[in-house]
Amino acid sequence: MNGVIKAICISEQKGTRKHTVPIAVLTKDHGILGDAHAGNWHRQVSLLANESVDKMRAKGVELNAGDFAENILTEGIDLKSLPVGTQLKIGEAKLEVTQIGKKCHHDCEIRRLTGECVMPTEGIFTKVICGGEIRPGDRILVRGKGYEVN
Repeated sequence: MNGVIKAICISEQKGTRKHTVPIAVLTKDHGILGDAHAGNWHRQVSLLANESVDKMRAKGVELNAGDFAENILTEGIDLKSLPVGTQLKIGEAKLEVTQIGKKCHHDCEIRRLTGECVMPTEGIFTKVICGGEIRPGDRILVRGKGYEVN
């Protein structure tokens, strides 16, 4: 199962919407340089599938990349089905899935508009195990838990 990066998003401060960037630098054990959520913890980089966002768009909500606070918007990968420990390779960078979903903020704007939010059930979180530059259009190679990503 492989996919592609549709968009990369960062925010300089927590609690603000993320905006798209043309390139990002992933740093081992840190996350995306310049993103407020980077740090030495298990949720360094968040990913959400564009297919999940399309479910919300079908409800009539206009959504852009970063509106769910995702760092990487993907296409072609069923992210929510990836078990913890799965590795993702993007160019020279490698990520490892550490968490599937998260608790939704009750004051989430999307949830208030539609009654639901896809990030808590369909978003994933990763840590950076090997750094590198990434860009929209880059391929994402998926390797199952326990497999080395070459």
